[in-house]
Amino acid sequence: MSVIQVGLVDTTGDLDPELVQSVAAALNIQVTRDLPQFWNIKATVSYLSNPHKIPASVWPVQLVKTLPPGEGGFHLDKHKQPYSKVIATPKGESWTIAASHEVLEMLVDPYGNRLQSSVAIEIKGKKIVDGTGQFGYLVEACDPCEDDRYGYTINGVVVSDFITPHYYDPLETSGTRYSFTGAIKAPRQILPGGYISWVNHEEDEWQQLVYLDATPKIVDLGKASDSQSLREWIDGKMLTTNTIAEKPKNKALHKYGKERRAALNKIAMAKARLYT
Repeated sequence: MSVIQVGLVDTTGDLDPELVQSVAAALNIQVTRDLPQFWNIKATVSYLSNPHKIPASVWPVQLVKTLPPGEGGFHLDKHKQPYSKVIATPKGESWTIAASHEVLEMLVDPYGNRLQSSVAIEIKGKKIVDGTGQFGYLVEACDPCEDDRYGYTINGVVVSDFITPHYYDPLETSGTRYSFTGAIKAPRQILPGGYISWVNHEEDEWQQLVYLDATPKIVDLGKASDSQSLREWIDGKMLTTNTIAEKPKNKALHKYGKERRAALNKIAMAKARLYT
C-alpha cells in the first residue's frame, strides 16, 4: 500500500513557523499512530515551509486568512486531487483542531463521495433513534463528533476526535469503540455540536441531522450538486469546521494544550544543553 503524503502549509505569512511545525508533527502522529488502528490508511503529514512550492506527491492543507462565502474546507483541484483550506490567525491556536479535522476526513474519503449504507435514523421527541429504513451516509470522519469538547491533545496540540468504521454497525455491541476517544457510545450517535448527512433513497434527495442547537433536527438539502463532490457541496452549506476554529468552546482543553507545549519546549531546550 502506497503512502499518502499530506503537507501543512501557512499561506498567510502571519503564523509562528515553530507552531505550524509542531502542529504538523502532532498530525503526523495522529495519522500514523491513531488513525490506522481503525482505518486501513497509510499516510504522513509534514510541514511545508514555502507556500509557493508544493511537491508533486503532496496533498496540501493550506492555512488561510479567510474563505469566500459558501466555501468550505475541502476542495478538489482541476486534476480532481484533494486539498483543504483552514482559516488560521495568530490571534489564537484553536485552528489546530480544524486542521486535524480536514486532514482526517481527506484521508478517510479523499475524493469526497464515499457512502456507507446503514440503518436510518430519525428524531422522536428530542432523541435520535434508529428507524426502519436504510440511508446512504456520506463518510465524514469527524462531523458527528467535531465539536472541540470531544477533542484530545498530542504533545500539546489539540486535535479532533474521529469515528471508527464501527460507527456504521447495525447495532451497539459491548466493548466496541465508535470514535477514537470513546466520546461516541453507539452507532450513528451524533454528539452536540455535530452533524451527519445522507441520501434518502426513497426520496432520492439529501438530508442532514444537525445538532448545533439545544436539540437535534433533520433538514432537507434537496438534490446534490452536479459540479462538486458531495463533501464540497455539504461543506459549503455547513461551514462549521472553521467556526469551531474561530469560536472554540473547550477553552480548558486549549489552555492545557498551550501549557503542555510550553512545558515540552522547556524540556527540549534542557535536553539540547546535554549536547553542547
